Amino acid sequence: MIYVTIERLAPDSPQISSFVVEGHAEYDVPGKDLVCAAVSAVTFGTYNSIESLTGVIPIHEMERGLMDVTIPESTRSVPETWNKVQLILESMVVMLQTIADNYGDYITIETIYHKGG
Repeated sequence: MIYVTIERLAPDSPQISSFVVEGHAEYDVPGKDLVCAAVSAVTFGTYNSIESLTGVIPIHEMERGLMDVTIPESTRSVPETWNKVQLILESMVVMLQTIADNYGDYITIETIYHKGG
């Protein structure tokens, strides 16, 4: 199972501060697992898009079966950049939800709120 956690700033705020993707779908054998491939493409593409299109370098930890990405707090001080990052992240959520709608036995998405938020 792939577990996706989306961290938003507060219950009344749609803004995303981080996301974590953990686990393996086990839909098929490694190399043929289209759910893992789709989730990897979406999440790595999101990370790369943030960096390439906004210049923001997310704080990250990546290893086999784990991707933990946090948007630096300093990004919030530049509204235009912050808004671009948010659009990219919301697009990722839509794509992951589409995967979950079709392969819900292999991926789950949870929303949490920023500590103290």
